[in-house]
Amino acid sequence: MTAPRRLALAALLLLSTGAAARADDMPVIKVEMRDGVILPATIEVPANTRFKLEISNTGQSPVEFESLELKREKALAAGSTSAIVFRTLDAGSYDIFDDFHPEAKAKLVAK
Repeated sequence: MTAPRRLALAALLLLSTGAAARADDMPVIKVEMRDGVILPATIEVPANTRFKLEISNTGQSPVEFESLELKREKALAAGSTSAIVFRTLDAGSYDIFDDFHPEAKAKLVAK
């Protein structure tokens, strides 16, 4: 392998390692959705900070995590887990609901 290629490979490895470290440093907030229930009912997240919302569907039917204010939605099959990464959120309260179970509502509160 030529010297420039070794240098390029080393730089690429360094960059990918740095990105993985930053992803591991972000707060992870867990949310459970289960057949018409969102837990917790008040989801507290850090304001002005990048974070990951990990959503688990522990129920027997599909769910859809949705917020019109945040312009985010994520459908999950029964028994599955997925995540949404938020770059930052302004401090405030945002309505969350399950589009497949209209009675399921929660608040996402950024402080």
